[in-house]
Amino acid sequence: MTALLAPFPRTDTDQTTDLMAALAPGFLSLMGWDPEIRVLWFPPGDLLLSGPVCVLSDCSNPAFQPRDRGLCRGCAVRMENTGLSFDQFVATVRRDWRVMGIESCRVAKCERPWMTAAIAVCRAHRSQQKKLQLPLEEFLLLSGLKPLPSFGPCQVVACTRHRHGRTPHCEAHQSLWNTACRTGSPPDEAHWRRVAPAVAETGKVSLRGLSDRVVAEILFSLQQRYHEGIRQFYFQLRPLSDRARALQVASLSELDVTELSRDQRGMVNSMLKQVRRLHLSPEAERHKEVWEGAAFGHKGNLNFGGIAQPWLREAAKAWALEDVPRRRGDRALRAVQEQIKSLAQLSTSLRVNRADSGSDPHRLGRDDIVSFLNRLLFLQETGEVSAPRRVVHVRDTRRLLNRMRNMGLTRPGEPLHGLPGDFSVRPEDIPDDPEDSEAGRDLPDEVMRELCANLEKLDADNDPEIRTAVELLIDTGRRPNEIVALPLDCLDRDGDGKPVLVYDNHKEFRLSRRLPIAEPTAALITTQQQRTRGRFPNTPLKELKLLPSSKHNPNGTKAFTDGWIAERHRAWVGSLPDFLTAIIVERHGQRVTEMVPFDKSKIFPYAYRHSYAQRHAGKGVPIDVLSKLMDHRQLSTTQRYYRVGEGRRREAVERVAAMQFDRNGNRLWRQAQTLLDDEHTRRGLGSVQVPYGICTEPTNVAADGQDCPVRFRCVGCDHFRSDVSYLPDLEAYLADLRRGRERLAAFAADSWATAEAMPSDEEITRVRRLIQRVRADLDDLTEEERAQIQEAVTVVRRSRRVVSLGMPRHAPPLPDLRPERPSA
Repeated sequence: MTALLAPFPRTDTDQTTDLMAALAPGFLSLMGWDPEIRVLWFPPGDLLLSGPVCVLSDCSNPAFQPRDRGLCRGCAVRMENTGLSFDQFVATVRRDWRVMGIESCRVAKCERPWMTAAIAVCRAHRSQQKKLQLPLEEFLLLSGLKPLPSFGPCQVVACTRHRHGRTPHCEAHQSLWNTACRTGSPPDEAHWRRVAPAVAETGKVSLRGLSDRVVAEILFSLQQRYHEGIRQFYFQLRPLSDRARALQVASLSELDVTELSRDQRGMVNSMLKQVRRLHLSPEAERHKEVWEGAAFGHKGNLNFGGIAQPWLREAAKAWALEDVPRRRGDRALRAVQEQIKSLAQLSTSLRVNRADSGSDPHRLGRDDIVSFLNRLLFLQETGEVSAPRRVVHVRDTRRLLNRMRNMGLTRPGEPLHGLPGDFSVRPEDIPDDPEDSEAGRDLPDEVMRELCANLEKLDADNDPEIRTAVELLIDTGRRPNEIVALPLDCLDRDGDGKPVLVYDNHKEFRLSRRLPIAEPTAALITTQQQRTRGRFPNTPLKELKLLPSSKHNPNGTKAFTDGWIAERHRAWVGSLPDFLTAIIVERHGQRVTEMVPFDKSKIFPYAYRHSYAQRHAGKGVPIDVLSKLMDHRQLSTTQRYYRVGEGRRREAVERVAAMQFDRNGNRLWRQAQTLLDDEHTRRGLGSVQVPYGICTEPTNVAADGQDCPVRFRCVGCDHFRSDVSYLPDLEAYLADLRRGRERLAAFAADSWATAEAMPSDEEITRVRRLIQRVRADLDDLTEEERAQIQEAVTVVRRSRRVVSLGMPRHAPPLPDLRPERPSA
């Protein structure tokens, strides 16, 4: 028996001994581990190891699928076949059909296995029962029934069953051996017994026949993954165990992961990672080329392989060792790795531009820095590096070289000893930041409207958390990693009872930030809180996440990742029809409007933050207020949202300029093409904005609109121009003229003052006629063209400076993307 359990010589290597010593007795007890039997028993009902037990009476199988409503898969299929409802099936049906597993004969003290669950006696006693023709219960009560000794254990190493007869195997393995002999030349029986898998049973995984090292690796990694809250089930581990036995590997590291299935490959990699972490420490990692973040309490790795020069690589490691402890959050190592990439660019420049590949720091100088800067410019021109990334590389290199010098790494014995002082990046070497443009980053209003109209398709898979996350991104303008990290108690009320979102700004390490939100958004959060609490009723409120992950998360303390949000969001956007937006193109010398599909790659979760900011900037929210809403440290960051991209502005101006009118309401058709070519320059130099149009009178333009010879009676001046974007201002002006006449008629003043102030009938007629002509031309357009003009008007008005000469002021309205989500 002992020889069968241990075909490998038991070599207690240091690693195996350490792994076994690190196992907690409580975990081994939980798994029912016996070092002699070597079988893992996954406890029923444990959410990380077996899942909930089937709700049907007498069924102990795990219920994994949420769609089965608490039934195991077998019971769920049987319910579908019966045609009963769920409640009827659970209330009336008991499990009496086939179950897996072998037990001993029911004759007292008989050591032989039963034949089946329905025939619960061994073959010999079954023969006696049939001769006597007695029911089983009466047969078991007979006196004189003799228990029979066992034929011995099955000779297959992985098997724990006993033989049914004088054959060397249990019934199941004997059947497999007979089949193998019939279907071809018989395999070597001794080898077959060592590599054959155990008979599959619910909740059991046999580790018999595996080397001590593999057993230790499996047990230790299972324990560590269990403590990390990772779900792992017997049906995932069993094929991996069988493969390791079939290949007779001495360690899991000997498995070729490329030949494994996706699930097995992920499990092996995870197990090997846990094993590597047994003796993980920062002191050991710092000498490696790839650092495992777990040694420093972070996720991910740091890779220094892109730095070719040993002196620069060791200096980078010294800097990273000091910088990593200052980092926080899930993306901490990513920020460090990005700076290491900048040093890798410097390393590559030295390697390709110097005969010695930059291996000797004593010989470096200013020329090498210039070569590095020129190479980055070349990479930018060829498209290998973007303009913003080039700036980042130069800035990072300057900062890191200075930091390394400040750390004393140029002292004798240190990596940078002998590095010349002119081998440094100067402030004037840093390129200018490329001009920021929000075009393409905030989403067009028509795209946002379509996205909001299709939100119900997000939770089509009964996964409402993804829809909640996207709605919160749209409504609050927070970063994706801030939304997924929200705790359950993220909703608060201010002194006036208005809802406030409490979140952490992980990017700037600013915690407990407060954002005013609308009541519908608060209701959305409240609904999600109730949903989460219903899923995890026993977890303390302070530990729950608002958006708990559905994987490896039995207690609701682990949130979804922003990567999961991005993946689901990408699939949702990809499933929607094309979003059509209008652009102006050149056709046969004429500019025409065309509807083209919007690039879906520009629709990603972070774009909702830009759209949120742009909506509020367009609404006229003061910059200091928007800066607080966005939680920016510098107003210059917020200022970007008050600029309209030049491309978007030109397109909007072209559309609006094509519908320009003179003071008599005549559309300037003959000048349309000239206007399209020159309007951009004229708006800045040849005209000045007035409350309801533009003025081209030279003296007034020179005085910035403060020297009008006719005292702002624009509709009576040939220098006046207006277009469709001023329609709200013209209507407000007409209403003001009418109100003025009514007030002056009853106002006590001298006749000359009243006559001077009284709006003339001619002025009112001219304004009314101009409005009518603009509206008539709008009515002649198709519905699609009117929508395009309205979009252009919104863009132009957003970028227009406010002019106030005692006239009514109209701030551009916030786009009506979601009427049920008013601005907070």
